[in-house]
Amino acid sequence: MGKNQYKLCREVLRRLEKAGFLRHLIIIGSWCIPFYENYFSGIDYSPSIRTRDIDFLIPKPGSFRSKVDLEELLKDLGFILGFKGEHGVMKLEHPDLVIEFLVPELGRGTDKPVALPQLGFNAQALRFLNFLMSDTIAVRIGDVTVALPHPANFALHKLIISQRRQSSEKMTKDRDAAMKVLRALIEKGEIAKIKGAFQSVPRSWRQKIIKVLELAKESSIAQSLKD
Repeated sequence: MGKNQYKLCREVLRRLEKAGFLRHLIIIGSWCIPFYENYFSGIDYSPSIRTRDIDFLIPKPGSFRSKVDLEELLKDLGFILGFKGEHGVMKLEHPDLVIEFLVPELGRGTDKPVALPQLGFNAQALRFLNFLMSDTIAVRIGDVTVALPHPANFALHKLIISQRRQSSEKMTKDRDAAMKVLRALIEKGEIAKIKGAFQSVPRSWRQKIIKVLELAKESSIAQSLKD
């Protein structure tokens, strides 16, 4: 991760906090990896990131009390509005960073984006996100505090979604990120936390996790979760 990219990310977080929205958000996805560095202080953990995408999960889309034009808020930093997919999921794009918002998929789900009128934006609804927001930690990033999924939930979620990737490169990337965090948790002495998170998910999810671990030749970790 370049210094300019990290600096830009911190400025985005600062502006979201000043606007009163950061406390309603959970950062998920690969940006969690470097942000876990303080959590794993004192053990062998070498965070790195090779993505422009920073994803913000909104657990309760209707919880915003005020309004802000998100596009206008970040415009002077060089972000421009972009769209993806046939239904026009919105994103803010910068050469160093791409911002998207996600919400948990409810019921039978929909491919259409969820409107966020308080932000003048929309969000994509995805499965499995409830697991990420069920247990979170607070970390300091510069002069703001952000919420992240607990590393155990982050890692197991990565293993689950890795099987849904159509790209083998993305599948490997998700699996490698998960294993980096799982090994750090084990070194930190938090195997019980991993087991607790594992036991909290449906059986079908547990089967997916074990399958990925065994395919990755991580049978010792897979066995420890089954014991």
